[in-house]
Amino acid sequence: MNGAAVESTTLAGFAYDEASEVLELEFRSGAVYRYFGVPATVYEGLLCAESRGKYFNQTIRGRFRYALGARAQAGGA
Repeated sequence: MNGAAVESTTLAGFAYDEASEVLELEFRSGAVYRYFGVPATVYEGLLCAESRGKYFNQTIRGRFRYALGARAQAGGA
């Protein structure tokens, strides 16, 4: 997955896997959501958006199947 930390009042970071069309968004609240069937053009739009929160609300929220994911943990086994 290609990932990025972002400067946004809504999002803390996001990652995208083009092969599986999965977009993972981490919100400032700490919640992580995985959105399925997201075309690369939508991810590219998120990268370029002046307001990522507004782009999320207008283009992603309510339009793609999603699952609540686990918050990323530092470290690991």
